[in-house]
Amino acid sequence: MGEAAKGASIRQARPGGLSAFPARCSKVYNRKQEQPRLHRKTVPMTYRILIAKPGLDGHDRGAKVIARALRDAGMEVIYTGLRQTPEMIAEAALQEDVDAVGLSILSGAHMALVPRIMELLHAEGLDHVPLLVGGIIPDEDVPRLKEAGVAAVFGPGTSTHTIVEAFRQAIEEARAAA
Repeated sequence: MGEAAKGASIRQARPGGLSAFPARCSKVYNRKQEQPRLHRKTVPMTYRILIAKPGLDGHDRGAKVIARALRDAGMEVIYTGLRQTPEMIAEAALQEDVDAVGLSILSGAHMALVPRIMELLHAEGLDHVPLLVGGIIPDEDVPRLKEAGVAAVFGPGTSTHTIVEAFRQAIEEARAAA
C-alpha cells in the first residue's frame, strides 16, 4: 500500500456500519487460514460527519474544502450535495448515524434554515448531535444561532484547522454530556 493511502479513512456512507477499515489497524490472525484479517475492536474510533448545503445556494466549493479537511484529519465525511431541504438533512443525519452535522450556508437564509434543522434533529431524537454552521453569517446573528443550540459558527477566512478542532471539541463535549 502506498504512502498516500496509509492512514486514509475514505469510506462510503452506509447505514449500520463502516464499509472499510483504515490501513493502520492491527492484524488478528484467523487460526484456520493463517491469513491476517482485520479485527473491529482494534480500529480507532472515527467521527462521522454530515456536511450539507441547505436551501437554494448553488456554491459548494467551501463545503467540499471543509469535507476534505475533515477527511484528511481522519474523520468519515458524508456530503449530501447541493439544495438539501431541512427534512433531507435531518433524515440523512439519522440514517447515517452521524456524530455531528456541518452546514454551509451562503444564501443568507441561515436564520430560517438553522432553527428548522435543529427542530427536526430534536424530533428525530438527535439532540446529542452537535450542529456547526459556516458561511456568510453576519456577526449580529451569531449569538442568536448559538442560543438556538448551534455549537459553533464560522465565517469566511476561518482556517480549516480551527474548523476541524471545533468539530472534535463539539463531538467530545456532546459525548461527555451523554
